Amino acid sequence: MTADLGAVSTTDILVTGATGFIGCAVVRELVASGCGPRVRVLVRRPLPDGTAAWPADAGVRPVAGDLADPASLAGVCAGVTTLVHLAAQVGGDEQLCTTVNEDGTRALLAEAARAGTTRVLHLSTCAVYRDGDHRGASESVLVTGPASATSRSRLAAERLVRAAGGAVLRPHLVYGVGDRHVVPALVRWLRAVPAWAAGGDARTSVVSVTDLAAVVVALIHRPGLPGEVFHVADPRPVRMRRLVTAVCDLLGEPLPAADLPLGEHRERTREALPWLSDHQYSLLTRDHWYESSRVWARTGVPTGPGLVARLAEAAQYYRETLFDRVGGI
Repeated sequence: MTADLGAVSTTDILVTGATGFIGCAVVRELVASGCGPRVRVLVRRPLPDGTAAWPADAGVRPVAGDLADPASLAGVCAGVTTLVHLAAQVGGDEQLCTTVNEDGTRALLAEAARAGTTRVLHLSTCAVYRDGDHRGASESVLVTGPASATSRSRLAAERLVRAAGGAVLRPHLVYGVGDRHVVPALVRWLRAVPAWAAGGDARTSVVSVTDLAAVVVALIHRPGLPGEVFHVADPRPVRMRRLVTAVCDLLGEPLPAADLPLGEHRERTREALPWLSDHQYSLLTRDHWYESSRVWARTGVPTGPGLVARLAEAAQYYRETLFDRVGGI
C-alpha cells in the first residue's frame, strides 16, 4: 500500500478510536465539515441507543471490529479511501499493549492494503522519544526510546504505518473536553504536593483537542509525503507555572504556596503519589517542548486562541465531569 494524503475523493473515511477522547473530537470535526455521510467508525461492540459521540442524524456509520481480534477486521476497509487510525491501548501490561497497538495496527493495515485504501493517518505521541530535556527539537532530531509498554507498542505501530506509506502525528499534552489524563493528573499532583517544582519553570508543549482535531481533518484533505511525522502542539510552549495557574484559576483550586527544589519535590511526590513514575514526573518538571511549525504550515489551520481561551471552552466539562466523583479527582 502506498498512502499519500492527497485530495480526498467521494469514497469513505474509516476512523478508529472514534469513541475516545481525541476520536470524538475528530468525528465532530468531520461532521462539521460536511463529511458525516462518508464517515465510518470502528467500534468493538454495538453502542447503546443514545450513547453515540456524534449527532445521530449526521450519517456516521458504525462498523464492528476489534483491534485485539484480527479476524473481526475482515472487510472493514472495503470502499475506504482514507484510514484515520486514532485507537490505542493506553496502560496495561506489555502483552495487551502489543496485541492492540502493534498487532492490531498490523492487521488493520493489511485490511487497508487489501481494500486499496490510499491514505493512512495515524495518531501517536511524543512519549515515543527517549526521556530527557526536549527543547524545541524538530521531528527528525530526537531519538526514540519509549519508557513504557504503551509507548513502546505505539512506536512499533508508528513504524508499521510509516512503512505502509502513512503519516504520523505526535502530540504531547492534549487537553479539552474528554480529557481524563492531563488536567486531572495536574490537580491530583497539586492537591498531594501543594508546592512549585523548581519554580514551575519547565516548559511544555500543549494542544487543545479542538485544534488537534482540526489538524487531523485538514491533513485528510491536503497532500503529504509517505512516512511523514508531524509534531502537533501550540507553537508557543508554556511554562508549567502558567499551565498550573490557568488550571487553578479555571477550577478554583489554590495555587501552590511553597517552592521546592526538584530533589525534595520528587521525594514528596513519591511519598504522596507512589503510582507516578519517574518518567511521568519528568514530563511535569523538565522541559518537554517540540518544534511544531511544519504541521500548521502544511495544513493552513490557525493555531487557535491559546491555552487560557481553550481551557475556558472546556470549563463546564472539567467542573461537572471530573469533580463529580466523591472527594474530587
